[in-house]
Amino acid sequence: MDDSLILIGFGASLAAGFATGVGALPVLFLKSISDSTRNILLGFSAGVMLAASFFSLIIPALKYAEKVFGRGGATLIVVAALMLGAFCISVVNRYAPHEHFVLGRQGGDAGALHRIWLFVIAITLHNFPEGLAVGVGFGGGDIAGGKTLAIGIGLQNMPEGLAVAMALMTLNYSRWTALLIALATGLVEPLGGLIGVTVVTLSQPLLPWGLGFAAGAMLYVVSNEIVPETHREGHEDRSTFGLMIGLVVMLLLDVSLS
Repeated sequence: MDDSLILIGFGASLAAGFATGVGALPVLFLKSISDSTRNILLGFSAGVMLAASFFSLIIPALKYAEKVFGRGGATLIVVAALMLGAFCISVVNRYAPHEHFVLGRQGGDAGALHRIWLFVIAITLHNFPEGLAVGVGFGGGDIAGGKTLAIGIGLQNMPEGLAVAMALMTLNYSRWTALLIALATGLVEPLGGLIGVTVVTLSQPLLPWGLGFAAGAMLYVVSNEIVPETHREGHEDRSTFGLMIGLVVMLLLDVSLS
């Protein structure tokens, strides 16, 4: 087992998660952000996640698996991994109580928990697959690709952190409390990163499975959680442009850093 690779993967996912707190820093100076701005920021996050899923996860998974199993076998493996990742996150999403900015309370017995914990659980559900993706990206030994993925995930965490902190302030939490909670929600990413990098480092044949699983989990979050959030308040055009900007930024990162 390559301990240095595990350490790098864990550190990169920690940095990406910490970006959630960095993005929340403006909460110390701003009183609020408009619904339109929040939707643009979340759209940007969705665009980065979409691009990362394909450029940094699905395509590398297909290339790696094709060397071992051929094109047909690689396709079957990555498709199965994608669906498994989406299914697992959907199960957690179905039964874990949580709350979104617009969609409201969801999951099992959401009314039994305070709203603050429902928001924290919701963002944690978003962040764990991202940390997993970063860890798996490094676990295959592709440092350049893993770095691109970590930077992209960190960038999309920043607007998400600001949106979370601002939402908490509307619930009458202090600026510092909102900032610290936003930071805490990002710190689940190192856990996902550690799991991802350790598993694929221990068993390289699991790499395409891990890449596909992480991609499926992120795509589920984008389609089921983030996009509906940004399309329920009449700001669809702006949030869509935010998504396109996020996708382009991730594409440029992938081209320039890989």
